[in-house]
Amino acid sequence: MDPQAERIATNLRKGVLEYCVLALLSGRDMYGLELAGALMDRGLTASEGSLYPLLARMREAGAVETRWEQPEDTGGTRPRRYYAITARGRELLAVFATVWGGIAAQVESLIADARPIEPAADPQPATDTKEPS
Repeated sequence: MDPQAERIATNLRKGVLEYCVLALLSGRDMYGLELAGALMDRGLTASEGSLYPLLARMREAGAVETRWEQPEDTGGTRPRRYYAITARGRELLAVFATVWGGIAAQVESLIADARPIEPAADPQPATDTKEPS
């Protein structure tokens, strides 16, 4: 991806990441690394480093809640923090879905109606090769 396209994609992802997390959690509770993997698989985040501060902010805002579990599949040696969507988080996701639908439709319409961009005109005047009659 060229640098300009990557910059645009990064800005868009930053704007919707919180709601993507809520959408994932609306299906089931997930632990941090599991969330990070699901987002990375979809190309929505590049690293875990950007996810954990977001999850902390979401927790403080009441959109998610957490609990610690000692999973059996890790041999009981390392607890995992599971994240669950709250009623507030579901409300935020519903509002986002409505707003996103409207914005996405408006943007798609604008793009569909956009005129193709023509190449810049040549600054050199064309020379006439015809001989006068």
